[in-house]
Amino acid sequence: MKTRAKVSTFLAAILFALTATMATAPVFAQEASASATTEAAASAPAEATAAPAPAADVAVPAAEAKPEVVDQYSLAHLIKEGTLVDQATLAIMLIMSMFSWYILITKIIDLSKLSGQAKEARKFWKAANVAAGLSTLKEGSPYRFIADSGISASEHHEGALLEQIDLNSWVTMSIQRSVDKVQSRLGEGLTFLATVGSTAPFIGLFGTVMGIYHALVAIGSTGNSSIDKVAGPVGSALIMTAIGLGVAVPAVLGYNYLLRRNKSAMEDINAFGADLHSVVLSGAMSKANSNK
Repeated sequence: MKTRAKVSTFLAAILFALTATMATAPVFAQEASASATTEAAASAPAEATAAPAPAADVAVPAAEAKPEVVDQYSLAHLIKEGTLVDQATLAIMLIMSMFSWYILITKIIDLSKLSGQAKEARKFWKAANVAAGLSTLKEGSPYRFIADSGISASEHHEGALLEQIDLNSWVTMSIQRSVDKVQSRLGEGLTFLATVGSTAPFIGLFGTVMGIYHALVAIGSTGNSSIDKVAGPVGSALIMTAIGLGVAVPAVLGYNYLLRRNKSAMEDINAFGADLHSVVLSGAMSKANSNK
């Protein structure tokens, strides 16, 4: 009986051990799996640090284009962005300025030549007679033109109608007509300069008024009345007034300068005509007396 009890106790111990082993095996397996996962995760950063993978091509963002800065106060902006009225006003003032400078330059050149011709005309009075003195004057000179007119009037005083005018009056009228033609020729272009000087500021002011009007209309339609939106169009319109003054001032100064120079030149021409009248008339009268 004792032996059977011992055997039963031994078998029960073996059965308990097998049951305990079977119950703890899955736990050990889970712990082993968790340990392996932890080790793999720990080793992964080390491998990545040790041998980094080649970086993919990264697209470099293109540099942003800078917005174009528009100078609203420049003449170029006014020409490109201005209305038809603005462009027409600028064209008119440009034409006026071009013709003004052309007249100024050409008239100054003509007056310089006339000054030299006045000095040469003094040789006329040193000649032995009128015909010899005529050869000392250059072709195209106003002094040559006046001398030709006086000599021709003294030599051609025939005809039923012309003979009714005495020789003195006929020669006087011929020389005076020649002097008046020279004066008219010298005064060419001065009227245009006076017109430009008096109207150019108002044309520029007209362009300014229209520019401000269009600017205010645009501001009213957009509802944006900030200073940066108002200053640009208004400042661009004010350029018109400055251009008008820039056209008018040279025209006025040139007009006054040419008027003074013409007056000085006409004094010499009038003196030459008066002396020529006396010389031609005395020669004509002497010739008429000798024919009698």
